[in-house]
Amino acid sequence: METQSSDLTGKLLIAMPGIGDPRFSNALVFMCAHSEDGAMGLMVNKVSAEIAVKDVFDQLEIHPTPGIRPLPVHFGGPVEVGRGFVLHSTEYVADHASMHVAPEFSMTASREILRDLATGTGPRDSILCLGYAGWGPGQLEDEIAENGWLSCDAVPEIVFDTPDDLKWSAALQSLGVSPALLSGDAGHA
Repeated sequence: METQSSDLTGKLLIAMPGIGDPRFSNALVFMCAHSEDGAMGLMVNKVSAEIAVKDVFDQLEIHPTPGIRPLPVHFGGPVEVGRGFVLHSTEYVADHASMHVAPEFSMTASREILRDLATGTGPRDSILCLGYAGWGPGQLEDEIAENGWLSCDAVPEIVFDTPDDLKWSAALQSLGVSPALLSGDAGHA
């Protein structure tokens, strides 16, 4: 059995067509943590069809400033879907709640960041996610070995600036892979 692969914290995972789980079809996952104990990431390209940011703010009794740009709510993954996480640029720091993940990315899971987003004082760039993707020890490595995922460097241009429906293709193209050449029917060598 192969030992722990390189640390994927701060990288993007690109779901391959044969991933096998429809929740991860064409998913792009920002990896927030990866160690021998498991892994945690946030899907950054799937907007929730059921929940709007207004619903989140109403539930938490947060009153947005009029005119604040609408913030989509992303489906971060199938684990703890009622829990919120914000992946954001590093200039914003919430005391004891922000985790620096990579040179250009931090993650915060607090009411404070939601309040700041609602009033326009939050981070310059952000993605609000409900839920996360999680893997137990060795599970992600097994999925990678089964050709379920590719990984690439995470850059703000893909994560924050690219439209959600184009992020998966943009991540593949950053590796020099054409999305048109991938097929879910491909066999394994």
